[in-house]
Amino acid sequence: MDEALLRSLTPSVLGILVRRGADFAAAEDAVQDALVEAVRVWPADPPRDPKGWLVTVAWRRFLDATRADAARRRREDLVDEEPAPGPAPAVDDTLQLYFLCAHPSLTPSSAVALTLRAVGGLTTRQIAQAYLVPEATMAQRISRAKRTVSGVRFDQPGDVATVLRVLYLVFNEGYSGDVDLAAEAIRLTRQLAAAIDHPEVAGLLALMLLHHARRATRTAPDGSLVPLAEQDRGRWDTASIAEGVEILQAALARDRLGEFQAQAAIAALHADAPTAEETDWVQIVEWYDELVRLTDSPVVRLNRAVAVGEADGPRAGLAALAALDDSLPRHAAVAAYLHERDGDLATAARLYAEAARKAPNLAERDHLTRQAARLNARRCR
Repeated sequence: MDEALLRSLTPSVLGILVRRGADFAAAEDAVQDALVEAVRVWPADPPRDPKGWLVTVAWRRFLDATRADAARRRREDLVDEEPAPGPAPAVDDTLQLYFLCAHPSLTPSSAVALTLRAVGGLTTRQIAQAYLVPEATMAQRISRAKRTVSGVRFDQPGDVATVLRVLYLVFNEGYSGDVDLAAEAIRLTRQLAAAIDHPEVAGLLALMLLHHARRATRTAPDGSLVPLAEQDRGRWDTASIAEGVEILQAALARDRLGEFQAQAAIAALHADAPTAEETDWVQIVEWYDELVRLTDSPVVRLNRAVAVGEADGPRAGLAALAALDDSLPRHAAVAAYLHERDGDLATAARLYAEAARKAPNLAERDHLTRQAARLNARRCR
């Protein structure tokens, strides 16, 4: 069974049903039923036209569900005549589905779940496992999201920036359960890049590839975090780095800079450095300046303080940090790092311990706790 083929066909099959008159929620349910049937039937009897087969089966499931629902019997006029089986239309509605699933009326978590289900072709169980929540909880979240967008016109223009943020949220979830969400986000972003010619789509794809290239070196065998400066660069995925850089260069050449292109440029400079000591921090600060101009994000300013500390010395970094709200996530961890670089081990150890208490996950908490313990041990020698 070619699961990748099924996932790639999902959005176009869903789009065809919606254009035939099915509301989004009912169409999505019917497509999921067709996917389940394909998993059961195709291994023994693969169709000559997989997309056409899915469209026919999904449409029949939609008809069955509609006719069985007395409350919606008034829609029979729309669906009473089943189109004859044959080749599926060549219209690709993938882009409209991206926009629909990233509708501004949805919460970020709902938009992510709906995108994975409707565009990614994942099952509710797979999405629930990936987010470590009960399947019933995820089913309710997806159902609410489908109801929210069911009344939205399918031909309304969408917001590319919102779609990209949803995909980046998917990517940052990484891996859990039996679904690799980082790889899934890259696949979906490639799909989006094929459907729309937009430099920020290319910028996001480049950013994902450059970050993903370092994935194997981010954790030690015991599961502990490995900081960027300590990672084995010989194990980085050079093919992904080369592809990411090529995509980024083509996007930057169009002179329509956006935040994902700027982030990708920073990631490319890290990937280009043979060693941590050879990192071009001056250029990285310049790209952070561009990011601040584009986003005015406190988190970007926090990361810029680290870069300033590397380029101009820890005291310059601390001066940049002093202008930021100390309640920002990871503020204490950045302050600890810069104080350690400045030789103030007592303050650094205290701040590492404070950062550990605020850490968003167990791996980060353990890493910061070890940093505090390391500095305390050095102070006691």
